[in-house]
Amino acid sequence: MRRESSTVVVVTGEVGEDLLTGLARSANVSVARAPAAGAGVAADAGSGSGPPPAGWQAGAAALHEAARRQSTYVIVPEDPLGEVAASWRAMWDGPGGAAAAARFEDQAADALAAWRGQRFELPDYYLVVAPAQADGTGPDLYLGPLRAARPRRVAVAGIADRPGQAASLLDTLRSLEHGPWWPPLDELIDAARRFYAGGLAETQPAPA
Repeated sequence: MRRESSTVVVVTGEVGEDLLTGLARSANVSVARAPAAGAGVAADAGSGSGPPPAGWQAGAAALHEAARRQSTYVIVPEDPLGEVAASWRAMWDGPGGAAAAARFEDQAADALAAWRGQRFELPDYYLVVAPAQADGTGPDLYLGPLRAARPRRVAVAGIADRPGQAASLLDTLRSLEHGPWWPPLDELIDAARRFYAGGLAETQPAPA
């Protein structure tokens, strides 16, 4: 469990630079990004001539940067589970088949190995900026399995491209509720395997 004084919030979904710039103008909010290519992420991978960085590394680097900040809220637009979330959605959003399931398992295994090696911890909260399209977010790891596991640690932070979006997101930050910490990541991944993306998060089993 994190013990820093700041509240670290990963923002996912339709997150543009204008939104991040607007959030950073608030006196009690900072935005943490992964170091530039060739610095943190590449160094963490070993050397520039080695294999490409794993999917979790940029998010882990951004969370490490967030831990250095002193503001009340630290917004992180990169997530070590980002590739896991994308591959989980691909299993449901179209005829992915066995290849999509195998990619999910590969991404999940990489993230789990990094988490077990204490390369990252989950943030305090996830905020999902929903797309402007009328058909909604579609299958979503954050609003599905993660929200089922810890409803108070995943929130929807408005609709993309709406006027006053940064102010709306700030209001959402201030209204976040305390709740139990995340279960172990391996339990969350296992819950994602068993989660039916067409059902409501509130009606499905979640890790204790």
